[in-house]
Amino acid sequence: MAISISVVLLLTILAVIFLRNGGLKISHALVCLLLGFSLAGTSIAPTISSGLIATAEIVSGLRP
Repeated sequence: MAISISVVLLLTILAVIFLRNGGLKISHALVCLLLGFSLAGTSIAPTISSGLIATAEIVSGLRP
Protein backbone atom coordinates (compact mmCIF):
# COMPACT_ATOMS: atom_id res chain seq x y z
CA MET A 1 0.00 0.00 0.00
CA ALA A 2 2.83 2.40 0.79
CA ILE A 3 4.34 1.90 -2.65
CA SER A 4 1.11 2.67 -4.47
CA ILE A 5 0.60 5.84 -2.41
CA SER A 6 4.17 6.90 -3.19
CA VAL A 7 3.68 6.26 -6.91
CA VAL A 8 0.41 8.18 -6.93
CA LEU A 9 2.03 11.08 -5.09
CA LEU A 10 5.02 11.11 -7.47
CA LEU A 11 2.80 11.00 -10.56
CA THR A 12 0.60 13.76 -9.15
CA ILE A 13 3.62 15.98 -8.54
CA LEU A 14 4.91 15.31 -12.06
CA ALA A 15 1.50 16.07 -13.56
CA VAL A 16 1.30 19.38 -11.67
CA ILE A 17 4.81 20.33 -12.83
CA PHE A 18 3.95 19.48 -16.45
CA LEU A 19 0.69 21.42 -16.24
CA ARG A 20 2.47 24.50 -14.86
CA ASN A 21 5.19 24.38 -17.52
CA GLY A 22 2.69 24.01 -20.33
CA GLY A 23 4.03 20.60 -21.35
CA LEU A 24 0.80 18.88 -20.41
CA LYS A 25 -2.60 20.21 -21.32
CA ILE A 26 -5.67 19.65 -19.14
CA SER A 27 -7.23 17.46 -21.84
CA HIS A 28 -4.13 15.25 -21.94
CA ALA A 29 -4.19 14.91 -18.15
CA LEU A 30 -7.85 13.87 -18.25
CA VAL A 31 -7.14 11.25 -20.90
CA CYS A 32 -4.30 9.85 -18.77
CA LEU A 33 -6.58 9.83 -15.74
CA LEU A 34 -9.30 7.96 -17.61
CA LEU A 35 -6.74 5.49 -18.95
CA GLY A 36 -5.53 4.82 -15.41
CA PHE A 37 -9.05 4.17 -14.16
CA SER A 38 -9.72 1.92 -17.14
CA LEU A 39 -6.55 -0.10 -16.57
CA ALA A 40 -7.34 -0.46 -12.86
CA GLY A 41 -10.55 -2.29 -13.74
CA THR A 42 -8.99 -4.78 -16.14
CA SER A 43 -7.28 -8.10 -15.59
CA ILE A 44 -3.89 -6.52 -16.27
CA ALA A 45 -4.06 -4.41 -13.06
CA PRO A 46 -2.35 -7.06 -10.84
CA THR A 47 0.44 -7.41 -13.39
CA ILE A 48 1.02 -3.66 -13.46
CA SER A 49 0.98 -3.55 -9.67
CA SER A 50 3.49 -6.38 -9.32
CA GLY A 51 5.71 -4.74 -11.94
CA LEU A 52 5.69 -1.47 -10.01
CA ILE A 53 6.46 -3.28 -6.77
CA ALA A 54 9.36 -5.16 -8.38
CA THR A 55 10.73 -1.93 -9.84
CA ALA A 56 10.47 -0.19 -6.47
CA GLU A 57 12.34 -3.06 -4.80
CA ILE A 58 15.12 -2.87 -7.39
CA VAL A 59 15.43 0.90 -7.02
CA SER A 60 15.41 0.71 -3.22
CA GLY A 61 18.18 -1.89 -3.36
CA LEU A 62 20.52 0.34 -5.34
CA ARG A 63 23.34 1.96 -3.42
CA PRO A 64 24.96 5.10 -4.84
